[in-house]
Amino acid sequence: MKLLNLKGTVVLEKNLNASTRIVVNQGGTRSSKTYSLAQLIILKALQSKGKVYTICRKTLPALKSSAYRDFFSILESHNLYNPDRHNKSDLTYKLNDNLIEFISVDMPDKVRGRQRAVLWMNEATEFSMEDFVQLSLRCTESIYLDFNPSDPYSWIYDKVMNRDDCTFIKSTYLDNPFLPEETIKEIERLRNLDSNYWTIYGLGDMAQPTETIFRQFEIANSVPEEATLIALGMDFGYSNDPTAIAEVYKLNDDLYINELLYSKGLTNQDIAQKLREFNITRQTEIIGDSAEPKSIEEIHRLGFNIKGAKKGADSINMGIDVLRRFKLHITKNSINAINEFKYYKWLVDKNGHVINKPATNQQDHLLDAIRYVALNKLTTNYSGKYYIL
Repeated sequence: MKLLNLKGTVVLEKNLNASTRIVVNQGGTRSSKTYSLAQLIILKALQSKGKVYTICRKTLPALKSSAYRDFFSILESHNLYNPDRHNKSDLTYKLNDNLIEFISVDMPDKVRGRQRAVLWMNEATEFSMEDFVQLSLRCTESIYLDFNPSDPYSWIYDKVMNRDDCTFIKSTYLDNPFLPEETIKEIERLRNLDSNYWTIYGLGDMAQPTETIFRQFEIANSVPEEATLIALGMDFGYSNDPTAIAEVYKLNDDLYINELLYSKGLTNQDIAQKLREFNITRQTEIIGDSAEPKSIEEIHRLGFNIKGAKKGADSINMGIDVLRRFKLHITKNSINAINEFKYYKWLVDKNGHVINKPATNQQDHLLDAIRYVALNKLTTNYSGKYYIL
């Protein structure tokens, strides 16, 4: 940053500090994602030679009105632009003996063409998984993705963010100190105009249909060290359903969920062995499904502090109610937990009205395990206090 005396936001700083091959930027409008990544590409190019940097968007018109425009605006503002290095026909620019190319996926010869060192996929939810595969296979170093989270079913959540070599960065307009006050007011008007737009473009969170139960949760790179492990939740399965185990951590008014196990065909001996592999000791409390007392007793005799969940009347809704009192975070590697929370919905009647009862026949194995912990360990009276509406 000092090299150009750049006015950068925390978004630029986080991307510069990311050490993984893939960096995913999810954020609301005007959070500086696009501008910060354009700055990043320029900084990297000024510190290297002989490399190819690819900046890509789904369509060429969209590319020219976003990343392409910002890139050259930054060059011009720092007196780095030289028209002799700019091939406007090929949409390339030579910077410090590096080639910066701007492409769209309707240019297949370039998508499947030359090898590149760094790839930036602008508004990545517009791309398909196949687009990502073809572009990334020819990338030797870093891949950056940015997007507004308007599509909760994007391949990015299922196929990319759970990878070990991926860093997740979330940003909002509050991360951009250079916004004029009028722009901030315009964004904040969304809070009262359209709750879904506010969720996406104001808070930078995933869009959710109205029948979705957990309409807002965040994906975390990891559980903070200062968070306290409350207990493990366990839901039993075998042939048709998986055995599901999750850790539930608490930090102030935030819950962090980390998936440990999601597997079919496990005996109680197998489950005990898995717990040993996860370094679970007798000191760690486990809350299991009380409908399986024989399994709970057997796992207890194998050396674990497991107890049956106290359910009571309407325990499913009660567990949901307790969880909705906290701000929820799910670790990026917890892919099954993310999917269960993302798709978990209320029942809708024949007239399209949402009923305060979860729909049947949906994936809820980890959700059940987590609810057991919520019901048995987190039932302090939080009346009137909700983070998720």
